[in-house]
Amino acid sequence: MNPIPRGNRDLIRSINRSILLNVIKTEGEVSRVALAHMTGLSPATVTTITGQLIQEGLVFEKATGDSTGGRPPIMLALNPRGGFVIGIKLMEGKAVGAITDLNASILAKDAIILPDKQVNTSVETLVKLVNRLVQQGGIKKKQLMGVGIGLAGVVDFAQGIVKQNPIFGWKNVNLCELLEARMRVPVYIDNDVNTLTLGEKWLEPGKPEDNFIVITLGRGIGMGIVINGQIYRGKGGGAGELGHIMVDPNGPKCDCGRQGCLETLLSDRALVAEARQVVSADVSDLDDLIARMKAGDQNAALIFTKAGQLLGHQIANLVNLFDPKLIIISGEGIRMGDVFFSAVRSTFNEGVMPGLAEDTEIRVNSWGDDIWALGAASLVIAEIFISPIQKEGRAIPNR
Repeated sequence: MNPIPRGNRDLIRSINRSILLNVIKTEGEVSRVALAHMTGLSPATVTTITGQLIQEGLVFEKATGDSTGGRPPIMLALNPRGGFVIGIKLMEGKAVGAITDLNASILAKDAIILPDKQVNTSVETLVKLVNRLVQQGGIKKKQLMGVGIGLAGVVDFAQGIVKQNPIFGWKNVNLCELLEARMRVPVYIDNDVNTLTLGEKWLEPGKPEDNFIVITLGRGIGMGIVINGQIYRGKGGGAGELGHIMVDPNGPKCDCGRQGCLETLLSDRALVAEARQVVSADVSDLDDLIARMKAGDQNAALIFTKAGQLLGHQIANLVNLFDPKLIIISGEGIRMGDVFFSAVRSTFNEGVMPGLAEDTEIRVNSWGDDIWALGAASLVIAEIFISPIQKEGRAIPNR
């Protein structure tokens, strides 16, 4: 029999390493014998690879487990302090960040003002934020395994390029290259909704869903897609632009230059604009509109009902297309409350194909700057656990 080429052996070893690391993460505590049984890998392979993981500090030996006869097994567990990561949400006027361990427990969080929208200024500001977080987290720079950054727009994750950002006006900016040259640690960037989606996959306890969709409501309408356990970004990072699905060709003008995009009818700004026409010209913002609805204003309630119906139709279309197990709704817009979400669910049930709705859950998740920063941190955590055959990798700088 011909020997396995060296490159193939290294790939197989890396795949097996990923398999074992993920099982240890999912199980919490597990013995070497159980790992061999659960993965189908030989006991010798399990012993060798877990020994390497222990040397790297990613795994450690815990208390012994229960014995069914003979010596009690030594349990293995993920070492949350085997490395640290930083996640940053880049938004208009500021950046918010958090430094976490490998269990996504926050050591410190911080925010910094962005003086302007220029690329070089933003890079220097982000470097300053990272250095502050390292100091506040009480770690050494060499313990930092990477920095993840989420921002709006079309982002080519594999190349580290911001192809288009509507807030900063950036086009084809190699943000990863600029930041890595200054930080000397791996940097990963992605669309902010994709980072939130990755957070659901990698940071939630237990075994994650393999097929789910995340929808965010707020200033814009975003979407992240996970199919068969992998996030779907499209050919160049543009997948998930739910807010720019055209729902009314004669509708309001969108920032993208077209008319009648979903965002022009469902975003915070769109709902406030409608309220100033049908509720009162002095409606100040979405919170004001919500307060009027809670005070009994029927026109305000009708705006949220119509908005919920519009989203419900789109979710039904998504389920008919992708058949996900779970739909997660998050973002600032979830504060629209029961009137809105009652309309979402009833319209969804009317529009989805028979047989697809019964085992599809619609879940409303909490939101906040911490959630966005943790999502960005998951970009780095995902790279630690993901199988090498699923990576969309770039060359990583020397530290």
